[in-house]
Formats: sequence, structure tokens, C-alpha cells
Amino acid sequence: MFVDADSKLGDVAERLLRSDALAFEIHRATDVRSAELPALLAGAAIAIIDHTELPTVLARECAGLRHVVFLGTGARSYMNPEELAALGIQVHTIKGYGDTAVAECAIGLMWTAARDFAQMDREMRAGRWLRSEALQLTGRTLGLVGFGGIAAEVARLALGCGMNVLAWNRSPKVHAGVQFVELEPLLAASDVLSLHLLLTDETRNFLSRERIAAMRPGAILINTARGALVDEDAMVEALRAGRLRHAGLDVYAVEPLPQGHVLTTLPNVTLSAHSAFRTAEANENLIGAALAHCRRIAAQRH
Repeated sequence: MFVDADSKLGDVAERLLRSDALAFEIHRATDVRSAELPALLAGAAIAIIDHTELPTVLARECAGLRHVVFLGTGARSYMNPEELAALGIQVHTIKGYGDTAVAECAIGLMWTAARDFAQMDREMRAGRWLRSEALQLTGRTLGLVGFGGIAAEVARLALGCGMNVLAWNRSPKVHAGVQFVELEPLLAASDVLSLHLLLTDETRNFLSRERIAAMRPGAILINTARGALVDEDAMVEALRAGRLRHAGLDVYAVEPLPQGHVLTTLPNVTLSAHSAFRTAEANENLIGAALAHCRRIAAQRH
């Protein structure tokens, strides 16, 4: 069962299943509460989950559940894979489906931040003619923290824009046009810092107060990875003080972002609603990969 399909993903899944023998139910709802999952998944061996939390205590009540296919790589933000494995439930994630989509979002947030487009748009709608001095990005340095498929796409796009690209990764890598350096010099040299790490116990609050303080004064911070990678309080302080010029954010420590949250009050923050991966092409790749997982699992069971 696809437990929390929005209209777009539900339509893609329905279309891809038309010529498929896979017995699958699509539950079209975006506001599924965790407490509803045991009843929804009664009798289901495989669940596709987009964004609904599956606490271990409730997973215990899903008697027949043996596999969860999570739509993306950030399953750990919604469930505990190790605890589910101990219950006999295997969690599958999907990589690479939206690398280009997320990279384009990161680049879009970077340009919006550098040119103050969001703030000018808000001011003009309020009847004020705001002009601001922009940051020209050609020849500037982009620092990538973490270097997987998304970061590689960001590097490709940034290099095409005439930027210098530095990267830090926990394991050694080589990529054309990218200079790999230690984290400290990357923080100090980057005009724009873009985060591309998975969220784990080790990376939670990775961009700490100390690391934010070590960033180049007036830098732009871009986060399309996970909100919990950043010490949010320290980021807000740096934005208010001007130590960070701007933050372009698609992800947050708490989602959906609560009404009146401090980030919505800062003029030097551009917000998007965790939608970096939402393109027609990425949706097709995502649901196609999820159903391929389901077919492999079903084949192994018979």
C-alpha cells in the first residue's frame, strides 16, 4: 500500500500500475496521522511511505508488515530503521531519482539569495521600491559539504556559471573541476556554502555554532538536505547579526514550518516548502523506483 500519496505521486503510481500485475492499493491522503497506520496497513506486507512518521511502537501493531519503501533517502527522519529491522521490517530507500531536480533548487536558492529577489518581491508587493546591492557569483567560491549525486549536479551547474567549486566529503573522492579540501578551509573560503549530507546521529547539528562562526563573513548558506544538519538557533543569530548574508532553505528542523516561526520573520531568508525534488521528471523516477522495489520484494516472497 502507498499510504500517503499526494495527487501528483498518486497519479504517477496509478498510471505505472495500469499494465502491472502487482496488487497494490493507493491511499490518496497527505495528512495521514501515524496513529492511523496500523489500521491502514492491516494485511499489507509492503508499505510505500512518502512523509508520514512510523514510530517503532506503532510498527509493532502492523502485524503483517515486512517492508517499508521510503520515497527518498531521509527515512531516518521519519522512522528508526534499526529498530524496525529488529521487528522484522526492512526499510528500503531510493537514491538518485531527483539529483538534478534538487541541484537546480539549490542553485535557484543560491541565485535568489545573492540577488535578494525574494525580499525585493515582498517589498514591491507592499508598495515599496526596494533596491539592494547584489552579490555577483561569477568568480565566487561555492563550497559543497558532502559530495554525492546531488552535489555532483550542483557542481556541474555552478562550474557552468563560472564559479570555483570546493568540496569536502567524509571519504576521498575525485571529480572533474572540483577541488577537495579539508572542512575548515572550505568554511573559511566559501562565498556560498551548500549542504549535501545525509542525516545521521553523527551529522545531526553538523553545522554547529562553532562551524557557523568559522564561515566566511557575509557568506550565503543553502540547505536542501535536512534541517537538523544545522544548529538553527546559531544560524538565526548569524543571520540577524549579518555574519551570514542570507540563507536559502528547503528543509527545516520541524516540518511543516510552524506559522510564525522565527525564520519567517527574517528578511534575509528565502524559504521553500521541502519541494526541491518535486518535478515531473523526479516524480516519475521516484515512483518507478519504488514500484521496482515492490516487484523485487514480491518476487522474492513467491
